Amino acid sequence: MTEMSTVWPVGLRGVTESIVTTYGPNDRWNAAALGLHAPDPDSNSTHKSKDGPDKQNKESEQNTAGSYKSGSAAVESAAESETGDKSIITATTWGNTRTRRNFHREGGGVVQFVSDPRAFVAAATTIYEVDEPVLDTAHAWAEVTVEHLEQGERGGTQWERWAIQPIETGVIDRTVPTINRGFAAVIDATVAASRLTVPSYDTDTLLDRLRYFAETVDRCGGPRERAAFAQLDAATEWRSQLDEPGTIPVFD
Repeated sequence: MTEMSTVWPVGLRGVTESIVTTYGPNDRWNAAALGLHAPDPDSNSTHKSKDGPDKQNKESEQNTAGSYKSGSAAVESAAESETGDKSIITATTWGNTRTRRNFHREGGGVVQFVSDPRAFVAAATTIYEVDEPVLDTAHAWAEVTVEHLEQGERGGTQWERWAIQPIETGVIDRTVPTINRGFAAVIDATVAASRLTVPSYDTDTLLDRLRYFAETVDRCGGPRERAAFAQLDAATEWRSQLDEPGTIPVFD
């Protein structure tokens, strides 16, 4: 049974990695990875910085000690956020993605929280389209509206920042949390792999990270993590850029 509400179904802190489905012009739902940025309780402002997007739009690199709790007062309007309000959840789209275009076209989507690394890899590295807005792998979801806040350019890539507000949410499956380094390595590997085509990132550094993540999955991951990393290999072909690819674990 799905528990329904109008507030975030989970507590958010730092950057929470999610999958968002957005309705496209082909009448299908596009699933993509989306980092949800919670307010930093130690910051005087969560909004426009004189230092530009580098310090305010770190993709999956923000680290905060405070926890953002779900609740009806948790998300305010973008207009209030422009005056320094700290309570909004934001997300940043990079490049001319389907998510960006569908946000502009439809004004929202469905954010979902998953624990299956295979679903996350598919959303992060491939064109992943489905017929229904809520994935079979979702533990919880939130139908959201989005409001455009600002835009800019970094490292040759255009970015746009959005306020994300839930209007209807549901909890499908409550689970006992576990910590698995293999799972975490898969998620971080999708970030490193996505940056291989961005000129402002050093390719050798990214390949070293991917090598380490593959070794971590080999040591600590289970069948789902290994399958997810195999998906990542196939989608990105990052191993073809290595001088000695045979020294890294391979997952079938």
